[in-house]
Amino acid sequence: MRPDTLPRLMQASMAARYLGFSESKFRGLGIPHKRHGGNVLWDRLDLDAYADALPYDAAQEETTCAADKAFGS
Repeated sequence: MRPDTLPRLMQASMAARYLGFSESKFRGLGIPHKRHGGNVLWDRLDLDAYADALPYDAAQEETTCAADKAFGS
């Protein structure tokens, strides 16, 4: 999905694909949603905020730190 073609509000199946989760896993994440008529919708900005708040993998951080030490960054 290209960001410039995504709707601002998404149903669960599209929101799950956007984050890279199965729909059942996505529904269990507890990300805030909105209602419009009979539809439950997730705001793309809330999905981005959720992804931004996820911690980085500790092993990845250790590798990055080792590389920084090796190359003096």
